[in-house]
Amino acid sequence: MSRFILSLDQGTTSSRAILFNKAGHIVAVGQQEFAQSFPQPSWVEHDPAAIWQTTLHSAQEALRQANAKAADVIAIGITNQRETTVVWDRVTGQPIYPAIVWQDRRTADHCLALQQAGHEAEISAKTGLLLDPYFSATKIAWILDHVDGARARAERGELAFGTIDSFLLWRLTDGVVHATDATNASRTLLFNIHEQSWNKALLALFNIPEALLPEVRDCADDYGVTAARWFGAEIAIAGVVGDQQAALIGQACFQSGMAKTTFGTGCFMVMNTGREAIQSQHRLLTTVAYRLRGEPCYALEGSIFMAGATIQWIRDGLQLIASACESQSLAEATGYDNPVYLVPAFAGLGAPYWDPQAKGAIFGLTRDTGIKEIVTAGLQAVCYQVRDLVDAMAQDGISLAQLRVDGGMVVNDWLMQFLADTLGISIHRPQVTETTALGAAFMAGLQMGIYHDLNDIASLWQYESSFEPQLDADRRAALYDGWLEAVSRVRASQA
Repeated sequence: MSRFILSLDQGTTSSRAILFNKAGHIVAVGQQEFAQSFPQPSWVEHDPAAIWQTTLHSAQEALRQANAKAADVIAIGITNQRETTVVWDRVTGQPIYPAIVWQDRRTADHCLALQQAGHEAEISAKTGLLLDPYFSATKIAWILDHVDGARARAERGELAFGTIDSFLLWRLTDGVVHATDATNASRTLLFNIHEQSWNKALLALFNIPEALLPEVRDCADDYGVTAARWFGAEIAIAGVVGDQQAALIGQACFQSGMAKTTFGTGCFMVMNTGREAIQSQHRLLTTVAYRLRGEPCYALEGSIFMAGATIQWIRDGLQLIASACESQSLAEATGYDNPVYLVPAFAGLGAPYWDPQAKGAIFGLTRDTGIKEIVTAGLQAVCYQVRDLVDAMAQDGISLAQLRVDGGMVVNDWLMQFLADTLGISIHRPQVTETTALGAAFMAGLQMGIYHDLNDIASLWQYESSFEPQLDADRRAALYDGWLEAVSRVRASQA
């Protein structure tokens, strides 16, 4: 009998494949990093061929580690960096331009023009999103307008658009399946989250031919089978879900009011709001948490562009540390009362500011400032940005009692304790921190009947550590006030 679920977790800086058993425990992991390209300031691109090859090799490596064959795999689940945009030839499967990454800001002027023309309210009402270069629509339009002949070819139906999940599906099935799931579709600015369909008015507004678009399916659904040549035999593909929603599922946040925060390249906080699509009054996003049997569950989301990427910049850009794991001991030596504030607005500011023109800055430098203060400020900035999101949700009438956390940064105990103290709530770290991959595996398992329902999945979740707030309210407020002052100065400088 088949024993495993293979989760393909395609991220911003690496591709991973994790083999899970039916209890949700990790059996084997394959991972390969790939290069990011920065051809101009504020541009970020990936090579789609590198994404495909690293994903395929990671999957093959995970199977090799477990001495497993295709017959041992019940199904594949796919989770992916969202919004990142690929357009490819329907006959050859070759992309016509590099993948434009979610962090890319080249379409800021296009978004501003649409805002000034008064379109944001209509777009937000239909999609739950704000007009920002972060999302896919203006990226698609940019490719069609800047690649010779692309628009005409798109209108003739010769090209296909997809977020990374769609591109991987196309490659895995040798072009048989051109589909996406509702969570990824909900991040394009083209999908009406209330009607659960592509919206013709939005397609016209962004000047995007409908022929480009994939079919939208449930998160747990039939996505065809892999071509036999990739793994020696066909494997069912039974789950697709965008990475942040996958982490919500992997954290078993299935009740309205439950929330998780993922600390990866960026930092993403998602709260389940059930069947109600709450329209935030404080510039949070309304999005699809997951869709099962045609029924959407909604969420509020706050997106922070720079979390792990901030520490990566400190490591690779400033070369202040040799590895991210050094940050914990440096922060422990510095303590909370750090006069330095780092605002990592390297790709503008995300929620709740949504300021694409903001630039990064460091404040509070003195002759006494050294490496440990700057590194600590980078960690603290991540927590302060999460506080921005929690406060915005509170202003929308939703208060958190606890927060489930995941992602690479959560192994840092100092960071998790500072997060609890900054937010004033309990932080729960799960036993399996690879919750993004786990969520995709759960969806595939649900489709294949391994799990009967969401309660079945929720029963598998366990926490490994809990961090309780220990800081008094006055000190917490003083630290956060310093952050708000730093952010205001970054934003004011763009006025």
